[in-house]
Amino acid sequence: MKAQAMRAGIAGQKKLLSLVAWFFPLITFCQEIEVKGKVTDALTGEAIPFANVVFKNTTTGVTTDFEGNFTLRTTEQVDSIMATSIGYNPRTKRVNPGRQVINFQLNEAVTSLKELVIKSGENPAYAILRKVIQNKPLHDKRNLSAYESDIYTKTEIDISQISEKLRKKKVMKKIAQVLDSIDRVVGEDGKPILPLAITESYSRLYYRTNPMLKSENIINTRINGIGLNDGGSVNQLVGSSFQEYNFYQNWLPILSKNFVSPIADGGRLYYEYDLTDSLYVGTDFCYRIDYFPRSPAELAFKGTIWITKKEYALKQIDAAMDKRANINFIDKIQIQQELMPTPVGAWLPKKNRVLINVSPLSKKSAGMIAKFYSSNKNVITNQPHPLSFYDKRVLVEENASNHHDDRFWDSLRNEPLTRTEKNVYRMIDTVKNLPIVRTYVDIFKVLVQGYYNFGSIEAGPYINSIAQNGVEGVRAQLGFRTNYNFSKKMVYNAMGAYGFGDDRFKYSLGVRRIISRKHWTTVGVRFTHDITRLGLDPEVVSNSPLYLAAARWGKFIRAYYYDEMFAFASREFIRGFSGRVALRSWSFNPTYKIGFPYDSTAPVLNRFKTTEVFLEARYAPSETIFQNGNELVRIGRGRKPAFTLRYTHGFEGVFGSDFDYDKLMLNIDQRVNMGVLGNGVLSVRSEYIFDDLPYPLLTVHLGNRAHTYTPYTFNLMNYGEFASDRSVSMHYRQYFEGLLFNRIPLMNRLKWRLVGTANLIYGSMRPSNQLLISNYTPSGEPALKTGYFTNGIPYVELGYGVENILKLLRIDFVHRLTYLDNKYARKFGILFTVQFKL
Repeated sequence: MKAQAMRAGIAGQKKLLSLVAWFFPLITFCQEIEVKGKVTDALTGEAIPFANVVFKNTTTGVTTDFEGNFTLRTTEQVDSIMATSIGYNPRTKRVNPGRQVINFQLNEAVTSLKELVIKSGENPAYAILRKVIQNKPLHDKRNLSAYESDIYTKTEIDISQISEKLRKKKVMKKIAQVLDSIDRVVGEDGKPILPLAITESYSRLYYRTNPMLKSENIINTRINGIGLNDGGSVNQLVGSSFQEYNFYQNWLPILSKNFVSPIADGGRLYYEYDLTDSLYVGTDFCYRIDYFPRSPAELAFKGTIWITKKEYALKQIDAAMDKRANINFIDKIQIQQELMPTPVGAWLPKKNRVLINVSPLSKKSAGMIAKFYSSNKNVITNQPHPLSFYDKRVLVEENASNHHDDRFWDSLRNEPLTRTEKNVYRMIDTVKNLPIVRTYVDIFKVLVQGYYNFGSIEAGPYINSIAQNGVEGVRAQLGFRTNYNFSKKMVYNAMGAYGFGDDRFKYSLGVRRIISRKHWTTVGVRFTHDITRLGLDPEVVSNSPLYLAAARWGKFIRAYYYDEMFAFASREFIRGFSGRVALRSWSFNPTYKIGFPYDSTAPVLNRFKTTEVFLEARYAPSETIFQNGNELVRIGRGRKPAFTLRYTHGFEGVFGSDFDYDKLMLNIDQRVNMGVLGNGVLSVRSEYIFDDLPYPLLTVHLGNRAHTYTPYTFNLMNYGEFASDRSVSMHYRQYFEGLLFNRIPLMNRLKWRLVGTANLIYGSMRPSNQLLISNYTPSGEPALKTGYFTNGIPYVELGYGVENILKLLRIDFVHRLTYLDNKYARKFGILFTVQFKL
C-alpha cells in the first residue's frame, strides 16, 4: 500500500509540474512589460524628440517627447524593443518581463537620398501642404500685432570628436583625468566630449509687428565657461533673441545663410514629401510628413513635420541639414520645435532645440558642438507696448547674475538638470583653473580680439605691430587701452610707432568718457601725429581692421603726414537712431610731389591746415547692437537699410585753418535677401562739396593696386586717379551661393559658389576746382596730379568670380569698362582673396 501511495504521489507531482509548465508561458504572456527610457544622440548627448520606439514585430509603439523620453507598455509576448529616427541608424535592445529602464544612444546614419518613386495621381502630401500654406496668415506669429512670453534658455558649448592624436598633446594630457570622466557625459556608448561653457538665462521677450520691433529683458543669468565671465557682453548674448527660427517664413537665416523652409510657398521646388502616418500628438490629431531635399547640396533640410488635421497648423518639426549641403565646416545643423496655439489662432514655439556641430579642421584637431534649448510660458498676445518700450534690443537687469542657487534655477526649468548636466558645471570649473588651459585661453583671446589682456590694461592690436612700406620702411607699433576692469566710465588709449626708413616717431593719445549706458552716450578727444594714404577714410573701412592694417604695406603711394585733434560727442537717442557731433583740426604734409593754389590767383602750395565741425545722424532700425565692456558693437544691419547723413563745415581762421567750406554726405547700406538667388550687399554713397578746395579736401575715390579683392575700394582704379566735388558711388556684391554649381553633377561636390560684383561712380568736378590742380609743385617740379570724370561718363567695373575653392580661396575676374585710355589704367584684373566663410 505504501508503494502504491508513493507511486500515486509521484504521478500527482508530474501532473502538477506539467500544469505549471503549461500555464507558465501563459502567465509570462499575460504579465505586463513596461519600458521607460530616453533616446539621445550618441555624438552630442542631446535628446532626440519625436523618435519612434516600438516593440519589435508588433504595432505597439510611441514617439518620444521633446526631452527624448518615452514610456511603452504591452501584454504581448515580446523580447526586444527598437528605436528609430530619420537621419539615425535604428537600434534594438533586449527586454525582460516587468518594469525596466532602457536608454538608446543612436548614431547618425550615412546620408543617402531617398529613392524617388513615381506613382500615378497626386502625392497626398501636396494637398495637406496647400492647406498649410493657405492658412499661414492665421497661424504665423508675425501676423499678431504683438506677443510676449517668459523664456528659459540653456546653451552649452563642447569640444567633440577628440582624436587620439589630440589627446596626446601636452594641453590635453594635463586634463586627461577630466577627460576620463567626460566619457560618461554622452552615455554608455556615446562619444567623449569636453564641455567648454554652459549658460542659463530667464527672460521676458517682447515682439511688436508694425513696426517690427523686438526687445528682450534678461532677468536672470547663470554663466560658467572657460574664458567667460558672468557679465558684460556674454549676458546679452545668452538670451533667446539670437536663437529664434520661424518655419512659416519661406527662408530661414541661419549662420548668415538662407535655408528654405519645408513649408515654404515654393517648397515643392526643393523638397520631396512623403505622407507616412496620422496619429495623435498630445490632444491634436496630426498628419506626419517626412521630407527630403531634391538636391543634397541645397541649403535645405531633411526631417519630419506634424500638421494638425483640424487647423492645418505646424504642430512639431524636426529639421536637419544634409551633410552634403553647400556650407563649410559644419557637419550638422538640427532644429527641433514644438508649437502651441494661442487664443487668437497664431501658433508660437513652446520648446526649441538647436544643435550645430562644427567639424574638425584636420585629423589632428577636434570639432565643436553648440547646443541651444529654450521653452516659453506665460504668453500674452495682441497687447503692443509704446514704441519707446522697444528701444533696447537686449536689456540685462543689474542683478541678473546674482542667482546661482540650484533650487532657484530648478523652479525656472521645465525639468531639473540631469546628473551628467550637473557634472558639466563641475568639469568646467576643474578644466578652466588648469594653468596651461588659462594660457591657451589667453592666446585664443589675443587672436580673436587683437589685444592681450593684462587685467585692467590691454596691449594691441597685434596686427598693427609691424608693417613695411615705401615711406616709413619698417614700422614698429605698440598700443594700449584700458578696459572695463579699469573703469566703467573712463577709457584711455595710447599708441606709439617708429618708422626706421623715415626716422620719425608717430603717436596717438585719447580719452573717452561713457556718460550713459542706457542711451549709449560718450564724449572724447584724441591727439594724433601719424601718416596715412590719400583717400583712405578710416571711418569708411572701420569694420575691416585687417584692411586698415594691410593698407600700411606696399609702396604707400600719395601718403601724407598729419597732426590731428579730434573731439566728439555721440548719443543713441532711440532704438536705431543715433547722432554725433565732432570737431576736427588737422594738417596736410605730403610725402609726394603735389601742388595747388588756394585760389586761381594765389601761388602754388603743397601744405594746408583745416578745422571743421560735422553733424552726423544715423538711422539703422533693424541693426543689432550690444555692449561689450566699454565698447558698442554692431553685429548686423538686419533686413532694413541703414542711413547715415553728415553735414560738415570748415572754419577759416579757427586754429589756423586755411579754408571755409561746406560738405554733405549720405550713405545707405542694405543687405538684400533674394531667396533662390542668394543675397546681395549694397552700399550707396552720395557726396556734395559746395566750395572750391584743393583736391585733397575733395572726395578722393579709393583705388586698389593690390591683387586682392576689397569690397570698400574700386579694384581696378589707381590710387588718387579720380577726385570729385559731387558724386554718387555704388558698391554691390551678389552671392549666388550654389545656384549654378549645385546643379552640375560631380561639380556640386566641390561646393564652389558663384559671385558677382559691380562698382561704379557717377561724378564730376567744377571747372573752378579743376583750376586748383597744379601741374607743378611749389619748387617747380612736375606734380603727381589727380584726374576727374569728364562728359558725364561714369566709372564702371564689373566682375564675376568663384569662391569657396578649397573652402578658403576666392578668385574674381574684374573688367574695367570706362576711362580705359587713362595712363596706367588696368582694363582687366584677376584678383585672389583668402577668406574664411561658412
